[in-house]
Amino acid sequence: MIAKLTHTFIYVLDQDEALQFYTEKLGFNVIANIPLGPNKRWLTVAPPGDSGIEIVLMKASVGPFFTDESADSINSVVSKGQLGWCVFSCPNIYATYEELIKKGVEFIHPPTETPSGISANFRDNSGNWFSLQQDGE
Repeated sequence: MIAKLTHTFIYVLDQDEALQFYTEKLGFNVIANIPLGPNKRWLTVAPPGDSGIEIVLMKASVGPFFTDESADSINSVVSKGQLGWCVFSCPNIYATYEELIKKGVEFIHPPTETPSGISANFRDNSGNWFSLQQDGE
């Protein structure tokens, strides 16, 4: 029986730039940074204090899973801002929103009250969209 999800993938256009964004702007911790060969590595991050799941910052490139064509296709979709959706939570969305704006995070929508709670949407430096939701909402 499957017990839990341990890793999820976010496709990024450049692992070095993504690492800088997720650690310096979002404040995530590096969990793993393991070289896998030329221009490839296993790079995972997680929000501070979250030991439940690691986010793999993956560059689609030619290898066992991707051809040139499929890697180019995924990278194109990422760069257009059409991939990478997930939801992060925080205890105070208004304070977190202000903190991230000051760090240069691009928000698509400011905190807004909706039937499902208070949330805001932002992009990473690869173009991926994310939702930030206030805890308990």
